Amino acid sequence: MVDKDLLSIQEARALVHSARSAQNEFAQLSQERVDSIVKAIAEAATKQATELAQLAVEETGFGKVEDKTTKNRLASEKLYQAIKDMKTIGVINNDIAKKIIEIAVPTGVIAGIVPSTNPTSTTIYKSLISLKSGNAIVFTPHPSASKCIGKTVTLIRETLRSCGVSEDMVSVMNIPTIEGSGELMRKVDLILATGGPGMVKAAYSSGTPALGVGAGNVPVYIERTADINDAVTKIMASKTFDNGTICASEQAIITDKVIDAQVRATLKAQGGYFLQGSELDNVKRVMERPNGSMNPAIVGRDAKYIADLAGITVPSDTRLLIGEESGVGPAYPFSKEKLTALIGYYTVEDWNEACELSIKLLHNGGVGHSLAIHSKDESVICAFGLKKPVSRMLVNTPSTHGAVGLSTNLFPSFTLGCGAVGGSSTSDNVTPEHLFDIRRVAYDTEELSLSYSNNAPTNDTDVTSTEGSVDVDMITKMIINELKKMS
Repeated sequence: MVDKDLLSIQEARALVHSARSAQNEFAQLSQERVDSIVKAIAEAATKQATELAQLAVEETGFGKVEDKTTKNRLASEKLYQAIKDMKTIGVINNDIAKKIIEIAVPTGVIAGIVPSTNPTSTTIYKSLISLKSGNAIVFTPHPSASKCIGKTVTLIRETLRSCGVSEDMVSVMNIPTIEGSGELMRKVDLILATGGPGMVKAAYSSGTPALGVGAGNVPVYIERTADINDAVTKIMASKTFDNGTICASEQAIITDKVIDAQVRATLKAQGGYFLQGSELDNVKRVMERPNGSMNPAIVGRDAKYIADLAGITVPSDTRLLIGEESGVGPAYPFSKEKLTALIGYYTVEDWNEACELSIKLLHNGGVGHSLAIHSKDESVICAFGLKKPVSRMLVNTPSTHGAVGLSTNLFPSFTLGCGAVGGSSTSDNVTPEHLFDIRRVAYDTEELSLSYSNNAPTNDTDVTSTEGSVDVDMITKMIINELKKMS
């Protein structure tokens, strides 16, 4: 019997070897040629957006076809519009005044780690930004989404072939094991890590440069001056989008007590269901595994599915299950990240208390990621922006849509950096510009006093005494005289 790990390791090495050969040729192409290839792939992915979404839902059981289609279009159509005019090949800037030329240098071969929650959209996105920056990419798929990721890669490879370039610019492991993925990460030049905390940590521990993300435990604060109906509408749309599979989705609502009744009523009117007593206990039991981690059985599932799993009955129009919490930490499941149709609920006296609670929630598994606020008070918005340990703060917009660039002007991205505070190497939405180095050619701009003066000591100015010892005073005077000439 052949060892699967050994096969996986051998496959990783072979794919990287082929990718490197392909990238060496691809690196010779012009910006115009690369752009035409990227455009062709974006168009092909856009045409197949719905079919790929269906495959992802069928294989993983996560999310909704309609929303995954939107994500696929974001990763292809909208991403292409954002990058089409970006200079990424060869000379990207020539500053005549400063006499500096900047040249983009591709990283080489990239390892793309793909999660099961956003499999096809992440594959499209990472392929496009890699190719746009002149790089090849080899994907290691999540085992539960390998078929739909493989189908997406096949589509891209066919398009590459039709464009007359090597299809090995984009490839995927067919035998993904932990050992094989580890070998892949060691052999490439850069890792683009999107996935669970374990995989991201492995990427940063591989010895290869990595761009990874952190977990999201996004608080959303509905401040007393907010348009409550607008805020709730956007939170419901965001949290139920693809059944909460995007890590930037809201995880806990915080609201002022003076508007608590209005917020509750509006949530209920839009399909929010507040869990009570034993209902809350039953849902908490199915939310987590014994070790306190999220139960995979509820990820990307709708409210009705979770209710049935917990053995409780909810109205047929329920869109979101809401659990009121009194604390933050391991003992409070609704204070953690929940990539599904569940959200926590807290009330506070004012924005100062909301600020402190938000920070606690962020440090409970979401530090560095994102935060959302609904408010008309610019002073409160500014105070939140100054104090929160996040890389993006979303104002009066759905957090999911805002963070990935659907409802804001943030860069369209499925790799959201969390900065140093979140254990990431960047706080940006990752773009093609993160995937190449810049070589700077700098010309001389100053006439420096570099003329040579032969002031070697003569017999008349011997710096040593008759005994052969160094005359420190004489040397000091000579240095001072030279410095005066330069001043």
